Amino acid sequence: MIFNFEKIKKFYSEFKYKIDKVKSIINRPMTYSEKILYAHIDIKKINQLELFDHKKNKNSYMNFYPDRLAMQDATAQMAILQFMQTKKNQVSIPTTIHCDHLIYAQYGKKKDLINSKKENKEIYDFLKSTSNKYKMGFWEPGSGIIHQVVLENHAFPGGMIVGTDSHTPNSGGLGMLGIGIGGAEASEIMSGYFLEINIPKLIGVVLKGKISGWTSPKDIILKLSGIIGVMGGSNSIIEYIGNGTENISCAGKATICNMGAELGATSSLFPYDFNMKNYLINNDRKYISTIINNNNIHNYLKPDVEVYNNPNNFYDKVINIDLSVLEPYINGPFTPDKATPISKMKKEIKKNNWPNKLEIGLVGSCTNSSSEDLLKVLDIINQAKEKRLKIKSKYIISPGSNKVYSLLEKNGFIDSFKEFGAEIFSNACGPCIGQWKRNDIKNNKKNTIIHSFNRNFSSRNDGNPKTYAFIASPEIVTSLVLSGRIDFDPRKDSLINEIGEKIKLKEPKIIENIKKYKLSLKELGYKYPLRNNKNISIKINKNSKRLQILSPYSSWNENDFFNVKLLIKVKGKCTTDHISTAGPWLKYRGHIENISNNLLIKAINYFNNKTNKIKNFVTGNYDTVPNTAKYYKINNIMSVIVGEENYGEGSSREHAAMEPRYFKVCVVLVKSFSRIHETNLKKQGILALTFLNVSDYYKIEENDTFNFYIKDLFPNKNLFVDVIHNNKKKEKILVKHSYNDKQIQWFKCGSSLNFIQKNKI
Repeated sequence: MIFNFEKIKKFYSEFKYKIDKVKSIINRPMTYSEKILYAHIDIKKINQLELFDHKKNKNSYMNFYPDRLAMQDATAQMAILQFMQTKKNQVSIPTTIHCDHLIYAQYGKKKDLINSKKENKEIYDFLKSTSNKYKMGFWEPGSGIIHQVVLENHAFPGGMIVGTDSHTPNSGGLGMLGIGIGGAEASEIMSGYFLEINIPKLIGVVLKGKISGWTSPKDIILKLSGIIGVMGGSNSIIEYIGNGTENISCAGKATICNMGAELGATSSLFPYDFNMKNYLINNDRKYISTIINNNNIHNYLKPDVEVYNNPNNFYDKVINIDLSVLEPYINGPFTPDKATPISKMKKEIKKNNWPNKLEIGLVGSCTNSSSEDLLKVLDIINQAKEKRLKIKSKYIISPGSNKVYSLLEKNGFIDSFKEFGAEIFSNACGPCIGQWKRNDIKNNKKNTIIHSFNRNFSSRNDGNPKTYAFIASPEIVTSLVLSGRIDFDPRKDSLINEIGEKIKLKEPKIIENIKKYKLSLKELGYKYPLRNNKNISIKINKNSKRLQILSPYSSWNENDFFNVKLLIKVKGKCTTDHISTAGPWLKYRGHIENISNNLLIKAINYFNNKTNKIKNFVTGNYDTVPNTAKYYKINNIMSVIVGEENYGEGSSREHAAMEPRYFKVCVVLVKSFSRIHETNLKKQGILALTFLNVSDYYKIEENDTFNFYIKDLFPNKNLFVDVIHNNKKKEKILVKHSYNDKQIQWFKCGSSLNFIQKNKI
């Protein structure tokens, strides 16, 4: 079921049939995104396709049946706990668990892995036993980062994969449509339910020419981030077309698709080409490219010719990027869309008073940890060794998978990295997600780091809000480590070696004269589920601090929400890291009560500009957000969270929706939502609302009480809200929502899982 040749063969046969059928109905050329989307709807409803036009029905929803589901260990816990509520005997879709998030980064690969296995034994045992009981594949701790492992082993052109991680679109580098989802959605899909998403808009990015010199695929997405920002891809699929796509490797394409999540995109996608074919062959999956070739379906795995010739007629927005003039970019600090060409960094550093001294450079994460990335970095290291250059900053590397690490080790390259002064961390997320136990600098000290990761929100990597984190390609990161500062431009600037000579680095090239090794799935870290799962029982200690059985939420009592108190009015950017911070809190991802003690502790209170200090409406005292929320819950007081634009941006972690639900927050009212977070709130039974007039956000005062008139909750119908100030003055505002009929039933039932169980779906 996991690596099934016949299943893939059948998929391509049906894919071709479905696309031909769709074209006979809609009678127009198709983008690649449309082909994949329409190939994954219910075949019985294919004659209704005229209803699903992304340009005509932008607020309509569509149901899809994905080919695969992937879960990383931190989010898998809650997804499985919810799946257990469905009472199903096994998953209905090929599913894998990847143990990559819970591994600490502190001492180095070997010791960190040993310590993490010991520390997380209860969780790993739980995940392994549930994978056996419910027939899921299991990738052991140390096997690699979920998205790199999926690209190497599971992704295939034309398919659709969903995953409990926002960077699931990484698979778009191999022509597979990847969509990040929450754990509730995952549990539903595992139980046989469909994936429901709003019909996405399509953004066409036309790539022309070829990158060269120090420019890398990473710079394409860094530049695009600066063009459209963290909200520019909201409810959209970014599809890359143009002759420039053929000049980018599969790993490079994956890097670009991975970081589409930083633009709020539903997914990102590249068309099938010879680079993907070569990647399949090099990763022991030649059978997929053979099927594609033998069935002559290459043209089905890309946009139609008419789309290439007239992209403006088929995409909602078209962006052109000339790769031949693209230069390296450095993005940040504190947000991934602050894009600066490397030629302008010196000016920006002075203008913004950024600390120029570089403390640490890090290469890795699910974005840039492939063998291609590290072999290109190795060329710079070899240059440095030959020219007697030494690193000026600390240097850390996290290989993406066991396959990548083994390739480097067997060729003697790991020793080369170590001789250069690099620390080698586990094949895991580590510093990218706050699992980095940094000991070189004290907290709250202003300092600069640069990495090849995808996110650089405040405090994300090391917990220090004064760490200025920048994003760049692995090549640029490595060159800056040699200089010890972030204003270094390797294209123009020189370095001084240990004997005082001026040295200018050459453009890095990928080292290709290497020996390749084939590893078995067992050597890579994969475990097939046991064939006989009848006698497997899932036991959770009632006194466990890390796992907790979930109880169903209560249904809506069909009354308006009256006397709702303000929990917090959040000021500025509020990502899922602000709502449910990671780092040391990752250990509680399977325990709803304990994890809820981090609710909004990083969010800024609008009224005092402080974090984790809000007013308790009843006592009049200031306390932490979790303590105040707990007080309201105990005293049966409903509360509301108010926020600004793109609320819930960032990771797909549904804990950011489950925690307020646990504390009986009934409404989240914001200027706008991130797509995944809005869906997660809906799934958990919280009313997700947005201001009709965003200026009404400024009307909300610290002591306000709200009345939400929700008895007439219908699709496309605005709702009235009373905002009652401390002086008893009442203001009436209008709010809107994006609920369809089915989602309203989720709300009425208390959650989407309650709805599914009630209707025995």
